[in-house]
Order: sequence, then C-alpha cells, then structure tokens
Amino acid sequence: MNRARTRGAIALAGAAAIATIVGLASSADAATTLGASAAEKGRYFGTAVAAYKLSDATYSGILDREFNMITPENEMKWDATEPTQGQFSYSSADQIVSHATAHGQRMRGHALAWHSQQPSWAQNMSGTALRNAMVNHITNVATHYKGKIYAWDVVNEAFADGGGGGRRDSNLQRTGNDWIEVAFRTARAADPGAKLCYNDYNTDGVNAKSNAVYAMVQDFKSRGVPIDCVGFQSHINSGSPLPSDYQANLQRFANLGVDVQITELDIAGSGTAQANSYASVVKACLAVSRCTGITVWGIRDSDSWRSGDTPLLFDNNGNKKPAYTAALDAINGSPSSPPPTTPNTSPSASASPSNPGNPGGSGCTATVSVNQWQGGFVATVRVTAGSSALNAWSVTLALPSGATVTNSWNVARSGNTWSNVSYNGHVNAGQYTEFGFQANGTAGTLTPSCSGS
Repeated sequence: MNRARTRGAIALAGAAAIATIVGLASSADAATTLGASAAEKGRYFGTAVAAYKLSDATYSGILDREFNMITPENEMKWDATEPTQGQFSYSSADQIVSHATAHGQRMRGHALAWHSQQPSWAQNMSGTALRNAMVNHITNVATHYKGKIYAWDVVNEAFADGGGGGRRDSNLQRTGNDWIEVAFRTARAADPGAKLCYNDYNTDGVNAKSNAVYAMVQDFKSRGVPIDCVGFQSHINSGSPLPSDYQANLQRFANLGVDVQITELDIAGSGTAQANSYASVVKACLAVSRCTGITVWGIRDSDSWRSGDTPLLFDNNGNKKPAYTAALDAINGSPSSPPPTTPNTSPSASASPSNPGNPGGSGCTATVSVNQWQGGFVATVRVTAGSSALNAWSVTLALPSGATVTNSWNVARSGNTWSNVSYNGHVNAGQYTEFGFQANGTAGTLTPSCSGS
C-alpha cells in the first residue's frame, strides 16, 4: 500500500478492495504479546513501519514489544531507493533494517516492482528501456539487502479490479506480458535466500481477480518460475467486508505449494465488530499450515493510511483496543496447523532433506533442513521435545570448514552451541520450536544434537 494513493483509489480499493520466526519478548511476555504468541504457533506477527517515526518513543516502544516482523511502509519502493536513474539511495530503508537487526526482528521487503510510486524518470520510460531499468533496479536493491530480507514483495498489484480478471494496464505491463516472470527470476538471482512473493489487494476471497492471480501462480509453479509466497493485503471495510471464504481462499493458494501471508491487514470500524473480524483473520491464518504470518499496516490508528477508519490494533495514543485483545486471544486460543518446514526450492537453489539429529539425554531431538544455492545456504533447525516438556534447550551443531554465519534468528549462539532465547525455551511435550541461520559457503552434511532441561 502506498502513502500517496488518491481518495478515488482508496475508494476503489475499499469497494473492490521459516518458516522461522523472530520474537522479541522476555520470558514473562511469552504468549502475552502478538509477536511472542505468534512465534509459539510457528508464525510471525508484523507491522508496517515508517523510518521517520522511529524516534517517537510510543511508536517504537509498541513496535519492539509487540511485533517480530517489519515491512517498510515506503522506504524500499522504487521512488525512494532509485530517485535518479542508476543512483541508489538506501538511507531511510537502512535505518529500518538496522532497527530490526538491533531488536531481533525480521524484514519483509516491499516492493521491488510496482506501477505506482515510480520515480518520474521511470514513469517517462517505456518498452525495452523500462524493462532494462526494472531489471537493474531489482538487481541492485535485492543485492543491497541480500541476506537481510525474509520475503520480498517482488511484484505488487499487477492485476486489474473488476470482473475481467486481467492484468492491470501499466507501463510495466506494456513492456510485455512476461514482465512479472522476469521480475521474479531477477529477484531470485539477486537474493536466492529470500522468499519471493506476489502481493495484491481485493484477492481475499474467490473472485475474478484472485482467480487470475491463482492461474498465474499455478502457471509459474508448473514452469519452475521462482515464486514462494502470495501476499493478501486484506484491507477490510464495509465496502469490502471479510469474505466468508477467506480461509478457503488462503488454503487453495497454499495447495499450489506456496506460502500465504497476510501482508497489509487493517479493518475499519471499532468495538466488538472490529474485534471479531480481527479474530476471524487470525484464526483463518492459523488454520492454514502455509499461512506463515500476519502484518498489520501500521501501529496506531493515527499511523494508518486510512486513519479516519480507525482500522488498527492501537488507538491514537498507543492504547490497546478491543481488536488487539481479540487478535491476541485468537492466537493463544486457536489450535493451529503447524507450518511446513520444507525450504524454498527454485531452479537456482536446491534443498536437502532434513537430517535427523541425535536425541539428547534430556528428552529432545533436533533435525535440520537446508536450502543451498551457489555460495550460500539457509538452515532451519527444529527442536522437538520428548515425552516431557522442555524449559530450556541447546543444540550442538558444527559448521563445515569455510562456512560463515551471516544472520540467525530465534537463537543465541556461542561457537557450535545454539541455545534458546527468552521466548522459545519452553516447549511442551511432543511439540517443537524452530530456529534458523543463513551462511556463506556450502552446508555439506549438518548433524545436530540436542539437550534440554
């Protein structure tokens, strides 16, 4: 979603409108904040962030207490990152990434290619020149943030509203119908460790637009075009209410072999009705095994692009609303289908099967899945409790010679010892938690062993 969408476009959107998880919470906060509670269910709960608001203590306080995934609201879009052709500007986006790194949060990148919020020089381009400029832009931005982004919205809002179910007419579309495929292949080459998503609004239920996106994803999967996830913006209001087939729609996309993510959630209204709608969205995500997380589009109502609709979880003063309580209760109270652990696969990245670890003497086991590409890999480690609950755990996992860790999540590391952090030490009997890391080099055969108490 953009900062500059016109009122007419807002009305249109309204009317037509890892996995591993990072959580930041003390042990006392476990299951009492959105991020920590989502992490216990193998999901994330994130928010959109504006760099200039990070100096607001109330804003950043809520951000760091409640959310474990961050999406830059505007700072990674084309006009912000390449205001002059070939000259890239990352300062505002880097500020957000630095904040996330310092506070144990992960990043969604938004968005590499979009018909809106293009710099003026790109708006004036067409044909081959624009196609080449798009490829160069994606390559540079995704390379700059390589290893720091959980998932990229590679292409945003490329399908038209209305009953036709066709592509949106735009300067990018007029470069050729293969432009979306080219964007995804370019992003995979630049950042093979990131999940690659298509993101759109007005696709929350089964309709002509979502059917068109479904057909594209189905085609991409059949031909090996690298697509890992589909984002559903879920801007809900009276003109575009939460559809009754919301969960079923998420599930049918997941059945294609992609993750689904709720990427820009906001729900107009107040009180019980709004709270119930938030609870319904959360429950739908938790019921779909490949729904890996939820992002709300802003923190306080006053931060929303549609602030007059009071659509968020915190009021203008940063107080929790009934919608917040409903969302948190829905996370904590819902049985959830566990997320898949199969890593991304693509023509340029290969996955190894899970390697079983040795059971520890204190009743836990560890397994590892690897997503390897030329020059690097991501490892996801699952720690499973035995017949008794764990209150703490550690995994011994040695890396092969030459492998260097560049990023890790959900874990504290000291050499070859990987230990729980405050919010994921407790694991119920027979249940599991996961951590992960990205590294340069070749994974080879990783054999973890686990001990717990």
